[in-house]
Amino acid sequence: MEIVSKQEGKAQVLLVKGRMDAVTAPEFEEYVNSCTAKGATAFVVDLGGLEYISSAGLRSILASAKKLKALNGKILFCGLQGMVKEVFDISGFASMFSVFPTAQDALQKV
Repeated sequence: MEIVSKQEGKAQVLLVKGRMDAVTAPEFEEYVNSCTAKGATAFVVDLGGLEYISSAGLRSILASAKKLKALNGKILFCGLQGMVKEVFDISGFASMFSVFPTAQDALQKV
């Protein structure tokens, strides 16, 4: 898994590529934690480059979201497609989180 980060206004935009599974999911959580330690509280996570997500990936997202909620922060998602979109829909994550077609759409809601 690869995470590329850029600051866009008030939000940290994370481009996540590859696979988020039991091996790589902790990297996502650690990355979000390191950003929050530096003061970031708004995230737009672009999953357009993510090919696969497992239950471990969903747990990592949920743990990060809970930590952000405690900081009065927010996490928004965009770019879901294929299997990743299906997993978000089936798991209920698509209704738990704000999901947008593009990062620009999500950034308007930060």
